[in-house]
Amino acid sequence: MTTDQTAAIDWQHWLQRWDAQQTRYLPEREERFTVMLDTLDALLSVDFVALDLACGPGAISQRLLARFPEARTIALDYNPVLLHLGRQALGTLDGRISWITQSLTEPGWVEPVQVALEQLGRPQFDAVLSTTALHWLPIEHLTRVYNQLGALVRSGGLLLNGDHMAYPAALPAFRELARRSETARQQAVFQEQGGEDYRQWWEAIEQGWLAADPTLQPLFDAYHANEQVRRREFSEPILPVHCAALADAGFTQVDTIWQRYDDRVLLAIRGEPTALVQN
Repeated sequence: MTTDQTAAIDWQHWLQRWDAQQTRYLPEREERFTVMLDTLDALLSVDFVALDLACGPGAISQRLLARFPEARTIALDYNPVLLHLGRQALGTLDGRISWITQSLTEPGWVEPVQVALEQLGRPQFDAVLSTTALHWLPIEHLTRVYNQLGALVRSGGLLLNGDHMAYPAALPAFRELARRSETARQQAVFQEQGGEDYRQWWEAIEQGWLAADPTLQPLFDAYHANEQVRRREFSEPILPVHCAALADAGFTQVDTIWQRYDDRVLLAIRGEPTALVQN
């Protein structure tokens, strides 16, 4: 991409539009982020290293590094368009973000992560954070990823997953309440705020970027190929599956710390209990 072509794309504009359309589907999105960051503040020292898992354009890293100036993140995703947006809009923040392109469906995703950790001088992570992502993984992939994270997170370290984690099938009334609430809240936000939906955002970004720089076409070709795979593998593991898999991976304390129906923040602490720190 030439300098002129780079200047023709307003990366911050597209990142802000991403946040806006995501919030249409998740009105409590920022509250969920805040709960996760508050948990880091309570349980970790200020110079922690975190894995931003399935990071998209880096929403977690952006907020985390703004709040914790001494922290560092490794941000991993397989979506080439969102990663490119994150790299261009956020950069590395003076070396505080390391970006990695890997798919969690491939067992080897941990290898470049371990290399990046070594470059930061750390043997393991203090924390792993993910939002609105792991529900895509089939159960067998989810359990493998959690097991791999059990080895990547230090004793006393933690995992925070903000996502829809469905009620078990044995609780049909709870499932219906969650479905109705989500539908009603999304419709209310759409009517009150307008704006674009997920599909419209993707159509706009592809059209806008390629008009400014046709050499970005391979990013979208790769995205569409990945999207087809993702649709075939779509899954939504129920909450007990998450809890059991995390326990098997060595996370000894696992429970919900924030919730609106089946939209939750799940906290898992590995190994020995962690005392609240005084930052």
